[in-house]
Amino acid sequence: MARVRTAFVCEQCGHIFPKWSGRCSECGTWNSVVETKLEEGREKRTARLPLGPTGEPQPLPTISADGFQRIPVPMEELNRVLGGGIVPGSVVLVGGDPGIGKSTLLLQLSSLLAKQGGPVLYVSGEESAQQIKMRADRLGISDDQLYVLSEINLEQIISHIERLNPHLAVVDSIQSVYTEALTSAAGGVSQVKECAATLLRLAKASGVPIFIVGHVTKAGAIAGPRVLEHIVDTVLYMEGDRFHAYRLLRSVKNRFGSTNEVGVFEMASQGLMEVANPSEAFLAERLPMAAGSAIAVTMEGTRPLLVEIQALASTTSFGLPRRTANGVDFNRLLLLVAVLSKRVGLRLSDQDVFVNVVGGLRVNEPAVDLAVAVAIASSFRNVPVATDLAVVGEIGLSGELRTVSQLPRRLSEVAKLGFKRCLLPKGARKKDIPPEIEVIGVRSVAEALEVALVKC
Repeated sequence: MARVRTAFVCEQCGHIFPKWSGRCSECGTWNSVVETKLEEGREKRTARLPLGPTGEPQPLPTISADGFQRIPVPMEELNRVLGGGIVPGSVVLVGGDPGIGKSTLLLQLSSLLAKQGGPVLYVSGEESAQQIKMRADRLGISDDQLYVLSEINLEQIISHIERLNPHLAVVDSIQSVYTEALTSAAGGVSQVKECAATLLRLAKASGVPIFIVGHVTKAGAIAGPRVLEHIVDTVLYMEGDRFHAYRLLRSVKNRFGSTNEVGVFEMASQGLMEVANPSEAFLAERLPMAAGSAIAVTMEGTRPLLVEIQALASTTSFGLPRRTANGVDFNRLLLLVAVLSKRVGLRLSDQDVFVNVVGGLRVNEPAVDLAVAVAIASSFRNVPVATDLAVVGEIGLSGELRTVSQLPRRLSEVAKLGFKRCLLPKGARKKDIPPEIEVIGVRSVAEALEVALVKC
């Protein structure tokens, strides 16, 4: 007989406590310790699922990888993030805020692979088959090779995957699935870990790639233990503001590709549409000759993006001025305001400063420092930035400008969108620069402001 014991487990890090605690002493999260029933003495199903056709060690040169190529996806943005396609036998975890588009993206992906001629199994533990059909009709999806299953029992799901042997299996979501090997409720720490580990073993043994949807907590992390991210092969996050149309699919872990790539989508009535030229889309509604607006050149993996940085400086009504950052790091904004006050002489101590990245994007690269500083100075002086000028550069505490990486790619994107000049650090290596771009090198923030702000 299996012995059942009760323990208190942190849903964030999986640490076990002898009694309930309001705050986890390991990861520091609040209200993450829950009571969980743990079952001992029962053989786990994962022990019966080998990782491959043989359990014996094999010399590396004798291992054949024929027929184990990536599965191409007719969605270039998703292909880029995955590293060139779906690896057979891989497990991909997709996370994101509620309503951001996770289920929509995976249903579209299932439809595209089903059209290539192979069966695809879409398993939902939160929607009925009829509800999935309604969503598919709205997206214009109707494929004979796309199979839909509403099930939360892990053993039943595995049975259907083994019988159907699909080209792709989707489980939406892992928090709704439970295994009979454990007595705890679905969504608990032990259930999530056991179900994810079992699906991983199944994928490795059968070669069927499995996409798993994971809920996120209020803090933005994937719900359940953090070990879930270590179990899977790839972790993708869907980012974006629900009040904006653009969505960013970012890879934070990828055993088979780069973690620096990002895919850009636009939420439309027909589902998620690929954005072939994100820079042009982000700058489409830009108001020319508006004070407080500057164009930054940032890199998302190997893709250069031009984004509009907006700033507003207004006299404060309180004793302590406010600093608000939307899309940029708040501490970085405080640093840049201090540099402008100390090194340039802008009196911002009585100014409320607001900075926003247009389009709902979040940019953490230091290369946007100069664009943020130029936008703040433009708003403070009420002088617009030249409309044909793009700005790139990192700012140091002494007010000096430091060079950035991948400058030729950035300048190529600047030239493609019709900008004539680019402001960058003087020490940057000026190789492979497009001939239609005039490069202006400056050493400090003060020099940059003299060039960037239009003389009236």
